[in-house]
Amino acid sequence: MCAKIGIRHEDKYLMERRTPIVPEHVEKLVNKYKLEFQVQQSSKRVFPDEVFREAGAEIVKDLKGSEVIFGVKEIPETFFEENKTYVFFSHVIKGQPYNMPLLKKMMEMGCNLIDYECIVDDQGKRLIFFGKYAGLAGMINSLWSVGQRLKEYGYPDNPFLKIKQACQYPSLEEAKKQIAEVGKEIGEKGLPEELLPFTIGFTGYGNVSIGAQEIANLLPSREISPEELMQLKKHGNIPSNIIYKVVFKEKHISRLKDGSPGFDLQDYYQHPEKYVNDFEKYIPHLTILMNCMYWDTRYPRIVTKEYLKKLFSQGRPKLTVIGDVTCDPDGSVEFTHKGTEIEDPVFVYNPHTGKPTMGFKGEGMLVMAVDILPSELPKDSSEAFSNALFGFVKPIADTNYDQPFKQLNLPPAIKKAMILHKGKLTPDYQYIEKYLK
Repeated sequence: MCAKIGIRHEDKYLMERRTPIVPEHVEKLVNKYKLEFQVQQSSKRVFPDEVFREAGAEIVKDLKGSEVIFGVKEIPETFFEENKTYVFFSHVIKGQPYNMPLLKKMMEMGCNLIDYECIVDDQGKRLIFFGKYAGLAGMINSLWSVGQRLKEYGYPDNPFLKIKQACQYPSLEEAKKQIAEVGKEIGEKGLPEELLPFTIGFTGYGNVSIGAQEIANLLPSREISPEELMQLKKHGNIPSNIIYKVVFKEKHISRLKDGSPGFDLQDYYQHPEKYVNDFEKYIPHLTILMNCMYWDTRYPRIVTKEYLKKLFSQGRPKLTVIGDVTCDPDGSVEFTHKGTEIEDPVFVYNPHTGKPTMGFKGEGMLVMAVDILPSELPKDSSEAFSNALFGFVKPIADTNYDQPFKQLNLPPAIKKAMILHKGKLTPDYQYIEKYLK
């Protein structure tokens, strides 16, 4: 007998409107497998309660009657109940200090924790993710931001002003349509000579970067290598109706400390302490930097406060906007001091004072760092996520979690993503213990 499945109301952010399982898939699972769903009532979820009810779910005030609970973002400590199974983005695998109390509470309550971020195939490729939608929304927001920032710089008629924040569009399709129109205008009329060459750099080449590039490709873009980027100005006669795209890989971002030539990717992953930042040489050549890569504290930062201060001491740089989709506070972009909210998405960091100011005005670097970017495209991102999760819902609900971990009859990808079993760290996640102390 399958456990009753709960879908929780998202409450970490005011504008978090996503759901991990959409009504269409609830209906299919109810009809095909007779699964029972409880959906916690919500006035803001992109799919109204009534649509879930029509799909066969019970709408409830709380999920005390559910044994397996699916969510999206972190769950308040007061929500957890003893011995239940929770599936959500817990953000604990890096030992994130702000979520260690959450993990401790789950351990005290004897809970099971399955984290979407850890659901991967045999090659380590993630199977269930919002990443592409973070890239899509991040690029839309960054183009909107560059329009607003250029207006501050004295370009009141720049074509990017026609682009809105991602959450202002009813669908991804509508956003793409408008950006394609802006692309057509740039193709026909060009951009001011002072802004040339107009360049967009992408760090990383995974799902986030793919999403961001999909939006950039709606403009009259041409992809060049990082080496070609460095030579663009020298060639002269830069066309005004071309936007140059550059994708940076690990070998462009870091180099060996000892100055040795060459770059070995596996060595970089295994011994990041041997490497230092080599990205700064590219920064003066970029108009927009889209930071789309994975980062943790073992790796060099790509833009530091010290470097930015040096850059601005030489006058206003070409770099106009950083779209920090990676959004690690004090991370790869050191002056991203926090993830921003959809309602207040950008800030200007002043490298001379070391202080950020929310909004588009002020001296310094404009940063867009919304940390729930997929929620700016809530319907599209929820549908894609639910589609990827669909095949795993029944096995997760079917499993008898009272059995020893080794005997759990879960799909391998789900079992690999189980951080807690009956309140204990599973073998692959024992390392988190040191962060709990």
